[in-house]
Amino acid sequence: MESAEQKQQAGRPGRITAAMVAARAGVSTATVSLVANGKTAGRVSEDNIARVRDAIAELGYVVDGIGSSLAKGVSSIVILVAPDISNPFFAKVIAGVRESLGPQYQLLLSVTEAGEFPAADDVRRLMSLRPAGLLVDAPNARFIEDLASPSPLVLLDAPGLESYAPSVNLDVASGARQLAAHLAGAGHKEVAYVDSVTGTETFAVRRAAFLEEAAARGINVDPERIISTTIDVGTAAAAFAAAWPAWQRAGVTAVACGTDTHGYGVLQEARVAGVRIPDELAVAGFDDLPYSATSNPGLTSVHLPATALGQKAGEQLRRLMEGKVLKPGGVTLETSLVVRGSTAAAQG
Repeated sequence: MESAEQKQQAGRPGRITAAMVAARAGVSTATVSLVANGKTAGRVSEDNIARVRDAIAELGYVVDGIGSSLAKGVSSIVILVAPDISNPFFAKVIAGVRESLGPQYQLLLSVTEAGEFPAADDVRRLMSLRPAGLLVDAPNARFIEDLASPSPLVLLDAPGLESYAPSVNLDVASGARQLAAHLAGAGHKEVAYVDSVTGTETFAVRRAAFLEEAAARGINVDPERIISTTIDVGTAAAAFAAAWPAWQRAGVTAVACGTDTHGYGVLQEARVAGVRIPDELAVAGFDDLPYSATSNPGLTSVHLPATALGQKAGEQLRRLMEGKVLKPGGVTLETSLVVRGSTAAAQG
């Protein structure tokens, strides 16, 4: 039996591709893809399935991620790409995805360090595993363009990026406007904003919507009062501690945060500084994490249906992986403001 080295010396390629398998089996590369991705039911005959698998054996393919998937004739991996997995919001998203995908798929997470966005090159390396599908949470346009995924793809919480791929979005702009209206109704005139450094579209949209609505309602958010940190309680607390003296001198009476985690940091440091919440300072966040209802005081927050986001995205991806056509326009889930004790007292 020839070794791999002997085959190469004889002019045979060292890596077998799907096109080579298709040529040997006498089928199209699309048929090879269907076999590799487990989409043969009602679409590929048993004879062609056997011919594809026989071709793999005859060619003596090099074992790698793609080769393994072809040999098995099925890929059960779904990759979820998420920025800054330290954000507790993603735990509910992941739970929703797993529920909708079911036990026949294995969910693989591609995550980054806090404050960093996934690199397309890193995700492309995972594509050698021949995933059945790909979910990308809170991306930006450059990442999607660089990735150029060949696998079925669904975007989560990707406002403004619907033209790139099927999307399941949260109406974060509406939630941000509701928050600004609430603070204006409570009498706040000077407000600060704590943002995420991740740089994804969802944070850009919620910040822009909040600032626009705030300005329309007579609230001043000076650009110097917009700070960005990683989604981490301690980091947010330290950033607030450094900024608060200047904010206090400027008459700031409320802080809006891009996530609840940022809000927890502000609440923590405000207590240390002896600032009375909400009498001296109102604090609000985004996400409506479970702890927000039980913190002291409870944190006013824009409710984002994280579990439903994961469920709906998983459902959409399953339809794509089954070869079904999705309705145009994507899906948008409603958000709502939950008012709690951190903003309850009126200011005047």
